[in-house]
Amino acid sequence: MSSDEEREEKELDLTSPEVVTKYKSAAEIVNKALQLVVSACKPGTKIVDVCEKGDSYIREQSGNMYKNVKKKIERGVAFPTCVSVNNTVCHFSPLASDDIVLQEGDLVKIDLGCHIDGFIAVVAHTHVMQEGTVSGRAADVIAAANTAAEVALRLVRPGKKNKDVTDAIQKVAAAYDCKIVEGVLSHQLKQFVIDGNKVVLSVSNPETRVDDAEFEENEVYAIDIVTSTGDGKPRLLDEKQTTIYKRAVDKSYHLKMKASRFIFSEISQNFPIMPFTARALEEKRARLGLVECVNHDLLQPYPVLHEKPGDYVAHIKFTVLLMPNGSDRITSHALQELQPTKSIDDPEIKAWLALGTKTKRKGGGKKKKGKKGDKPVELTEAEPMDTTNGATTQE
Repeated sequence: MSSDEEREEKELDLTSPEVVTKYKSAAEIVNKALQLVVSACKPGTKIVDVCEKGDSYIREQSGNMYKNVKKKIERGVAFPTCVSVNNTVCHFSPLASDDIVLQEGDLVKIDLGCHIDGFIAVVAHTHVMQEGTVSGRAADVIAAANTAAEVALRLVRPGKKNKDVTDAIQKVAAAYDCKIVEGVLSHQLKQFVIDGNKVVLSVSNPETRVDDAEFEENEVYAIDIVTSTGDGKPRLLDEKQTTIYKRAVDKSYHLKMKASRFIFSEISQNFPIMPFTARALEEKRARLGLVECVNHDLLQPYPVLHEKPGDYVAHIKFTVLLMPNGSDRITSHALQELQPTKSIDDPEIKAWLALGTKTKRKGGGKKKKGKKGDKPVELTEAEPMDTTNGATTQE
């Protein structure tokens, strides 16, 4: 291996300050985009317009970075903005022709991502479209996701195993009389890789097995928690709702239809690696061409899944850097005030939540309470979590 290649190899993890900066720059854009999308969620607003707002902001802000460097740096949307409502689990990012609007009282899950030079930051957040405190089962399901995320943050650390996290988050959800939704995976992130090989299962069962893995220093993870008041076994109701795809780089096939070849060439040119939305393609041709591409495994679909009507589903996802001085959660958003019907009494869960995540900041590191519209503060330390209602203010 030449010294150049070695340098390339070495620079790809968090031992390089430049890599850390790129992750944090992507995270800053993601946190602001999320804030923008939450404020755009108003009754009567079309979901597609909200999604477009998030994507445009990410494209614009990332496009302003590293403009004047000699070597072109790829940057932009790493995961299209999704706005999934109530019992819809995830990946809802409709086409331009879709007229679905948000309504007062909707429980909205927002999911998005940005990358700078392939270094990815992703986030998901749950927000109820109402004034004042969220209570009842909606509060339970959000508190379950948030507390599970807080526990995961403390257990995704060097020396711990992926199985430790899977078991713990299920225990937390059960404490709120909720279920962790099956089939959701938390992945290691690497440069240009949104779904790395090291994986944390949301629910361990005989059908889904992943390799045992141990977390290591200088790794990056997207921790993805989805909770439900239903049975946690979501269903695909309509394949036509799927609009997010990712190119399967290791697959090839000679497409028969002209529309498919046109669309696949457009995808290969504009979205060679990261997930994208069909909204970005020419709609009529896309409808025709995507089917053949998916049928022959050239594209990996991200299906829109649903729990039963009346079930509430919450989603919290964050990006964490396993730095030498502790875990650094770089993406998040403050929750609304929650008043769940359950509280955490289990001593094991309380012990997990009492763990710190990194060395203390100088000067005591007191957290400021965020005001509405405040710039998200970078997370430098997770303090032991107050377990009274599962609603820590994450900033």
